Amino acid sequence: MKAIIYRDNGGPDVLRYVDRDRPEPGPGEVRVRVAVSGVNPTDWQARSGIGHPKHFPEVTPHLDGAGTIDAVGEGVDRGRVGQRVWLFMAAAGRPTGTAAEFTVVPADRAVPLPDDVGFEVGAALGVPALTAHRALTVAEDGPRRLGPGALDGKVVLAAGGAGAVGHAVIQLARWAGATVISTVSGPEKARLATAAGAHHVINYREGDPAAAIRATAPDGVDIIAEVALGANLAVDLAVLRTRGTISTYANDGGKPVELDVLRNMVLNARFQFLVLFLAGPEARAAAAQDVAAAVRDGALPVGEGHGLPLLRFPLEHTADAHRAVESGVVGKVLVDITA
Repeated sequence: MKAIIYRDNGGPDVLRYVDRDRPEPGPGEVRVRVAVSGVNPTDWQARSGIGHPKHFPEVTPHLDGAGTIDAVGEGVDRGRVGQRVWLFMAAAGRPTGTAAEFTVVPADRAVPLPDDVGFEVGAALGVPALTAHRALTVAEDGPRRLGPGALDGKVVLAAGGAGAVGHAVIQLARWAGATVISTVSGPEKARLATAAGAHHVINYREGDPAAAIRATAPDGVDIIAEVALGANLAVDLAVLRTRGTISTYANDGGKPVELDVLRNMVLNARFQFLVLFLAGPEARAAAAQDVAAAVRDGALPVGEGHGLPLLRFPLEHTADAHRAVESGVVGKVLVDITA
């Protein structure tokens, strides 16, 4: 089979397009013929060695993807052969991710994908969708599971609604019944956040963004899904309701965070820092089940018309896909494995 591998950490040039033996599934595992592989910032960070120690002599990258199960290991229902699936955390703690014609994963990391949903949708789920689910289910006064009506009466702020996680936050929050506000940096990103389903979109580079958010949510925001805590903290605290939650999954820009302890005490604010890989198996399993339900309901479409443009590369050009993600391109970067 054809695969992408790297043996040393470094820039995109360490990626190699090679031939490898087709892997065999072990007990509790499934083998998937990959159709589309999704690329996340975590993938290039792992390749570079940023915060992700390399544990294997050779690594096939990428956590997310979608395809068809073609073989199962001992203890897995053989009826799953032929099942269309989306994958998450394929390369987490393992040397074989989805940047290959075939990959092997634990059976619970291969989630059924409806026949009428494209593989590009499945490959765009994984890290972004499960992170978004986690961000929306950690509030003290909020639900632990998502579904229609779970966030009725709640106000959610998706910071950076044109990004992959922000896009998933908008879609999942709207599916669950929340009023969704998104902040963006310009008109084009505003168009994307609106297409994703945000009820109100605010350009944080114009006027007073906190006042604009308060105008649409006078009682404050219940949950903030935050991508740049250091840059956005002042606005977040200005709009957060008492007992509200700031769910932080990144700190884009790297600005240090300084907390006014008394102000946060008076707000009874909750800060939840999120790393999907350390969220625990129960939280990840619940997220996968709820995201699968949202997919079945048609709540997580992708593409330009749904607020998440797709940028596609063939497998042999995976290095270019990594360069696109590293450069901060707007949209979801996918690698097409099979025609």
